[in-house]
Amino acid sequence: MYSAATTSSSAASWFLKPVFFLMGLILMNANPLQAKEPVDWVDPFIGTANYGATFPGPVMPWGMVSVVPFNVTPAQGNEYSNTDNWCSNPYVHPNKIMTGFSHVNLSGVGCPDLGSIILMPITGELQVDVSKYGSTYSNEIAKPGYYSAHLDRYDITAEATTTTRTGISRYTFPEGQSHILLDLGHGLTNESGAFMRMVSDTEIEGYKLMGTFCYNPDAVFPVYFVVQFSKPAENRGYWKEQQRLPGHRHNWDPTSGQYKIYNSYFKEMAGENIGTWFTFNTQQGEQIEVKVGVSYVSIENARLNLQTEQPGFNFDQTASAARNAWNKQLSRIEVEGGTDADKTIFYTALYHILIHPNVLQDVNGMYPAMESPDIKTVQNRDRYTVFSLWDTYRSVHPFLSLVYPKQQLDMVNSVLDMYREGGWLPKWELYSRETDVMNGDPALIVLSDTYLRGLTGFDIETAYEAMMKSATTPGAFNRIRPDNDFYMKNHYVAFTDSFDNSVAQALEYYVADYSLSQLAKHLDKKQDHKMLYQRSLGYKKYFDKNYGLLRPVRPDGTFMPGFNPLQGENFESVHGFHEGSSWQYSFAIPHDMPGLIRLMGGGKKFVQQLETCFNEGLFDMGNEPDMGYPYLFNFVKGEEWRTQRTVRDCIRTYFHTGPAGLPGNDDTGTMSAWLAYSMMGFYPITPGNPIYAITSPVFDKVTIHLDKNHYPNDRIVIETVNNSPENIYIRKMEMGGKSLRNFFITHDELIQNGHLKFYLDKTR
Repeated sequence: MYSAATTSSSAASWFLKPVFFLMGLILMNANPLQAKEPVDWVDPFIGTANYGATFPGPVMPWGMVSVVPFNVTPAQGNEYSNTDNWCSNPYVHPNKIMTGFSHVNLSGVGCPDLGSIILMPITGELQVDVSKYGSTYSNEIAKPGYYSAHLDRYDITAEATTTTRTGISRYTFPEGQSHILLDLGHGLTNESGAFMRMVSDTEIEGYKLMGTFCYNPDAVFPVYFVVQFSKPAENRGYWKEQQRLPGHRHNWDPTSGQYKIYNSYFKEMAGENIGTWFTFNTQQGEQIEVKVGVSYVSIENARLNLQTEQPGFNFDQTASAARNAWNKQLSRIEVEGGTDADKTIFYTALYHILIHPNVLQDVNGMYPAMESPDIKTVQNRDRYTVFSLWDTYRSVHPFLSLVYPKQQLDMVNSVLDMYREGGWLPKWELYSRETDVMNGDPALIVLSDTYLRGLTGFDIETAYEAMMKSATTPGAFNRIRPDNDFYMKNHYVAFTDSFDNSVAQALEYYVADYSLSQLAKHLDKKQDHKMLYQRSLGYKKYFDKNYGLLRPVRPDGTFMPGFNPLQGENFESVHGFHEGSSWQYSFAIPHDMPGLIRLMGGGKKFVQQLETCFNEGLFDMGNEPDMGYPYLFNFVKGEEWRTQRTVRDCIRTYFHTGPAGLPGNDDTGTMSAWLAYSMMGFYPITPGNPIYAITSPVFDKVTIHLDKNHYPNDRIVIETVNNSPENIYIRKMEMGGKSLRNFFITHDELIQNGHLKFYLDKTR
């Protein structure tokens, strides 16, 4: 039972609707006598403010389609103006004007794209101007696989749910003339071209261009759709935004409307800023359901996806299946103890981790090939897309390797498919297009780290070939490392006036080369190991002992003049660092912390410098390069308590319930994965070296159910003794029943022993 709409009949009287809505709210909550399931703890509103860029709309685990309320469209010159007219997500919680439900969306990204195929129900006179038909909304409910809200202006209850490749929405209308609009002209994409064809009075098909993510003009792709209605329309047609041509002799009256409405005698419509409308005469409480099937291959495949995953109209059954799918995946980890708020932020983090990368192939296995017009077919596994690898290599992919190894292996095989199809490993891939966003060579890290964690179910020879191609091809021919010539010779990236991310770029190369060096060592490729490992130590060239920090270096080996270690902390343009300051990068040497500690003058000075970063507000939890900083105290013997204190401080300070509950952009689950790891008590500190840094868990007990197809045991159990919000310091540790004194454990030790026990205290 999901809302009033599911309990009232089409003949329900208006005055009963609040009663039914209250019944729905009661039934949406778990029975107080029945223990909550993991799915019940998730709050999809977390991260929808404070630039978290998550959404509350329904999506399946790793699903292609999500149905997201759209409230960031500019509404010009009327009472329905929004408070935030730009975002990288269709929904921002403080905004209060809805203009529809988009069906292809991204969660937790830093640039706008997709947010399209928008359905909007309205009543009364037909209005197709997006700046005029928006409505305030109330009574929002968001659960995994379900969303509903009341559109106040129209007295419409709107609900949505999904399958993997389709969405379905249900609208409960008042009596009178009602319309459902399909807007293809707006969204978050920089592309506005589209095509649509009327199939019947219950169906329309077409495609919409998407792309130019982070303003890359080459990252453009089509998304195909089929939309079906549960009731025939009494009237239907198209609209098209009219453009005033330069030098036009006729007067143009902008108050008369810029949209031309066409009746259904047009069978097809194409162009920019187009849409379609379906009109119905509805009874009080009448419900109309709308299904949307999506494909990145063809209209035919969009219809096939729809026919296969939703052959009929059954909103409640679809919503129930979505909830069950989420509960199954979330139940891979069970937590006991902690507060209700702890469980909410933990399971919401796990929920966000499982949105991207997402499935790309249709039900018949077809998908668009990487950087190619070709259509390929995948069999016996999933082909994934949306690889924000600069972010996700740090936390998401190690997390998936441990808890969801089947999906991680499918993702790794997807990355190798991209190499075979496009000639290069991806950096930031979006629907089979390379967006060229961020720094470094992150695919090397994900491939190496996955293999070294024991997940070897992919073609390692092809993977190694692809990684070495990226690491050793000269810059003029290297799509991933255009500065590779100087780097291969000198082991650093030089500062020049035309390039302001040199240190950030090099630090990413070091982690990638270190990871590949460890794989080479494992494969007994000794010369490659030696060469790559030596490269990874080039960070020492940037170390300025006068500051105790990293500083850009010119081609002649001298430091860049005019250095300011604070520059860049607010994301302003800065020489040497990308979206951060020197403080947020100078400890980002996870592969050689002993070497960095020696450069800084030993453990005591290292700790002092690291404490300065936290105590003076120089640490940024929302910035990936320094997200591992809280765990670095573990590298200095006797100072491990500082990690336990700092990690717990970060959890309490930056993560909480409510829309602003993330420290900023979730980066397709990266921040959420940091939180999930940290609340369980361990973190993968060194990419390419499968070890975990230990901290004190938040919960009394954590049970991770392992995949027996990939791991020797069926579970990992993490227990605490004397746990409380005040008892955050580890007094004693045991692993597999034996005393543990090292604050690092290997991946193999964790999965082989399967039992960690922490004895906690309020003092260190």
